[in-house]
Parts: sequence; C-alpha cells; structure tokens
Amino acid sequence: MQQSGRLRWRIGGLLGVGVLINYFDRISLSVAAPELQQTFGLTATDLGILFSAFFWSYAVLQIPAGLLLDRFGVTRVGRWSSFLWVLASTLTACAGGFTGILLARLVLGVAESPSFPANAKATGYWFPRKERALSTAIFDTAAKFSNVIGVPLIALAVVRGGWRWGFGLSAVLSLLYFLGFWWIYRDPSQHPHLTPGEREYLTAHGAAPEGPTSSSPVLMLGYLLTTRKVWGLSLGFATYGYCFYLFLTWLPGYLVHTLHQGMLQSAGWAAIPWACASVADLLVGGWLIDYLVARGYDDTRVRKTVLIGGMCGGLTVFGAMTSTNAVTATVWISIALSCLSAAAPVGWSLPSLIAPRGGTGTVGAIMNFANNMMGVAAPIVTGYIVGKTQSFDGAFLVAGVALLAGIASFVFLLGPIEPVPDPDP
Repeated sequence: MQQSGRLRWRIGGLLGVGVLINYFDRISLSVAAPELQQTFGLTATDLGILFSAFFWSYAVLQIPAGLLLDRFGVTRVGRWSSFLWVLASTLTACAGGFTGILLARLVLGVAESPSFPANAKATGYWFPRKERALSTAIFDTAAKFSNVIGVPLIALAVVRGGWRWGFGLSAVLSLLYFLGFWWIYRDPSQHPHLTPGEREYLTAHGAAPEGPTSSSPVLMLGYLLTTRKVWGLSLGFATYGYCFYLFLTWLPGYLVHTLHQGMLQSAGWAAIPWACASVADLLVGGWLIDYLVARGYDDTRVRKTVLIGGMCGGLTVFGAMTSTNAVTATVWISIALSCLSAAAPVGWSLPSLIAPRGGTGTVGAIMNFANNMMGVAAPIVTGYIVGKTQSFDGAFLVAGVALLAGIASFVFLLGPIEPVPDPDP
C-alpha cells in the first residue's frame, strides 16, 4: 500500500522544533553560568545546584505527566505545557539572585515535564512502525542540535546584552512555539488535514492505536513497574542520561575552567561535539535503523545493536581524562556524544514499541523519570568533584562507570523489542 499525504512529517517537524526550543531553555543557564557566577558570587557547588534544579521538578513529575498524557491526550497537555515554558523563561530573566533563579528553574521543570513522553506518544500515533526510528530521531536530534545553534546564539546575547537577554530570548521563542503548537497539532483522529489515504497508511503499517487504556492509570503504572522489560529500558537509559546531562550542563564550564577558553570561544568549541552528535542521531539512530528494518533485517537485532553499540562507544568519554588542549578534548567528547546520540533515538522509540495499549505515555514517563534523575545527580556530582579536585577527570570516570552499568541493563533485562502484554482487566 502506498502512502498518500505527508502531514505526519510536518507533525514530526513541529515536535522537533518544540524540543529545540525546550533545550534552548535548558542550556541558557549553562551558557550564562560564568557571568552569573561573577555577578552573584556563586561557587562551583552553587552552580551544580542551579544546573540540577530544573531536573528536581522535571524528574519527579515525569510519571504524573505520563498518567495525564494517557488520560487527557497530547493535544490538551501539550498546549498547557508549552504555555508554562513561556512563564518559566520570563521568571528566570527577571530573577534577582540565587534563590530567584532556583525557583524559576523549578517552574521550568514543571512546564517541560510532559515534553518527551508526549513526543513519544505522538510519534506512536503519527508514524507506522517502519518509520518510528527516523521520526523519533527528528525530535531527539533537536536536543543535540540545540547546542549547535543555541549555545553560540545565547552566548552572543549574554555577551552583548547581559545574562538576562539570554533567558529573554528563550522566552520569546517559547511563546512562538506555544502559538504554533496550538494552531497545528491534533491527534490523527481529530486532525482536519489528514487525508483518508494517509490515515489508512498509518493504520495498515502499525501506527499505535489511539484511545485510553482499559485499565485505570494507577493500575497501569503499577503493572508496568512489575515488568522486567520496562526496568531494563529505564535503568539503561538512565545511564545514557547521566553522560548526556554531564555534557549538557558542564561542557561550556569545562572548556572555560580546564582549557582556559573565553565564553565565545568555549561556545564555539562546545558546538562541535553537539553538531557531530546531531548527525549521528539522525543518520544512524534514525535513517539507518528504518532502512535496515525495511530491508528485512530483524527488528530487535538492529535496534539493540545500535543501542548497545552506541553505549559502548560512549565509553570514549574516558579519553577526555587525558586531554590537555581544546582540540584533543573536542575529538574525544565528539566521539562519545556521537555514539551515545546514535543510541538515543532507539531508546525513545521503544515506549511506543513495547507499551501495552494506552500505556505509551506512562512507559515513556517511567523511562524519562529514571533518565532525568541522572539530570539531578550529574550536575551536583560533577560540581562536587570539580570543587574538591579542581579537575574534571573524576567526573568523566564516574560517567564511564555509569555507562558500563547501563550496557549490562540493556543486555540482560530489556529482552526482545515487542509489546508488553496488556494488563488483566
């Protein structure tokens, strides 16, 4: 059956733009950190707390956000969520010190908590199984690519206008996305511009069925927490998250502190690993997987090979411990981030591939809760290690050990990539 219509790819692009702006909000603090540290007299430990504050509320609310998504749907929850992004970025721009920034970051965590589970649920609805890797890679790549354009852009705003302008820019972009999402996004069954041919194509090729679970959200959550497959996915993806958030929050500071780069110089160097990661995410974690599955290769073997191979490649983070200049450090970090980024879309495609009917949002939320608890831990642990040792070597060592645990979880707990049985009614 030939597909008719391309609306699903416009929806995928919309979700990608949302993640791009979402991450502008997140990285703005790491870019502005050197100026904030000087302005408010903050220590490395203070910065670690501020970097992690977003993840306190973001991680804690992952599971409630997933339950809300499975109950009220992507359209309604996504609208409220994107509106709160605007409020949170505005509050950060108006903050008067450590406490104000801390509170604003907590609000941002609340606002963005439904984002990735919502995207996982939406791509399940809008894309057939054979296109799930590339469609997932579109929004996951945006998380990496945000650092390519976002770090230099926000750094320029901070250098030219002060740190408040960096957060003000995020607020304006968040407002534009809120208006775009309100206007464009609907689930397939409610979208007025979805053609009958494209609707039939989605249904015939394994798009996730719409509709709530037959179980109550709380019972679904309890059921999923007893499944080995969900635990394997969540624990493995958490270790990816530790490394990802280490670099997301501390890479500019590492380049300034250890390699003695200026703010704009560090922003330029930091963009290189994220550019490499964006390409690997889209081409390997997205296009290559869909291509191989379409050619008849075993679905589970292809996805798990990229997933585990990417995590193993991430162990090159150990190479950063030997780096003494910006070029060497950038090469090692680029390799590590590229390998991890190739694995990431596989992780985010799995909730819609293994969840029982109506449970995709909850599976995605459980996985992202574990992932973002590492967003709480990585900035604080890194700040503590750097504060005590005046070196990032220990921080990179901890990240590598975490990856080894994640590889073991994917190998021994995840199992075949197939749906978990529906819970008993």
